Amino acid sequence: MNNEQGLKDEIKARYGKAAVQSQQHERRSCCGAGSILTDGQLDPITGNLYGDSQTAVLPEEAVRASLGCGNPTALAPIAFGETVLDLGSGGGIDVLLSAKRVGPTGKVYGLDMTDEMLELARANQAKAGITNVEFLKGDIEHIPLPANSVDLIISNCVINLSPDKDRVLAEAFRVLKPGGRFAVSDIVIRGDMPKDIGQSLELWAGCIAGALEETDYQRKLAQAGFEQVSLEPTRIYAANDARELFEGTGVDVEAIAPLVDGKFVSAFVRASKPGADNAACCAPGCCD
Repeated sequence: MNNEQGLKDEIKARYGKAAVQSQQHERRSCCGAGSILTDGQLDPITGNLYGDSQTAVLPEEAVRASLGCGNPTALAPIAFGETVLDLGSGGGIDVLLSAKRVGPTGKVYGLDMTDEMLELARANQAKAGITNVEFLKGDIEHIPLPANSVDLIISNCVINLSPDKDRVLAEAFRVLKPGGRFAVSDIVIRGDMPKDIGQSLELWAGCIAGALEETDYQRKLAQAGFEQVSLEPTRIYAANDARELFEGTGVDVEAIAPLVDGKFVSAFVRASKPGADNAACCAPGCCD
């Protein structure tokens, strides 16, 4: 994984393909990396994350394009009138759900680097008739918003895709207002990861190989300047889940699956930016 741009180009291509497939009434498994799912088939990571009451008010294409590992809108407090940013917004499901909660006086930004996903998200926004939303093109390592402009950052199984997570967290800290919150769903690792997984581009694009070890994630957030850092497991993957995830990826499934039993976790990661009275003394360069 030495070529960061090559990795990003591969991820962009895979998620672009997933966006097109969702418009063709197909669902892709495992954060964009797996096979096409048949009707009624659930992916061990992306399945059963949103309730019927949530999906009923959204365009079907937004639901089919959802490739996350959690549901940050169900776990994060979102207040009326707030400004929310979704990092890696994909087909727009979390943006559209958040827009309903911030109301007409609030604003929700969706940031994505994939043209096909942005086109799909804007089409979903139009179908839903939601106006307090703006989808932006860009990298999560270089957020195209000013400092101190966002109340809440959410994300759904995207930060682990980045080859420069320190930069992502620094940017998140920069754009949050003093007292702002970081509340994302992500894949994390418990303990050591088998080397074969870390070297797999297929699995990295599928949000497994790029995942941080849980204490490393917490340490990076603290280094970026965040406080009140916590990590709450929401789904723990067993050996049988691993067999489904790794099928067709080139790794020795039967050898790897027992080694990763219980080590991959979907988690809700929370942190906050210090308030106005002490924000200036936290992360170096945060007030530049």
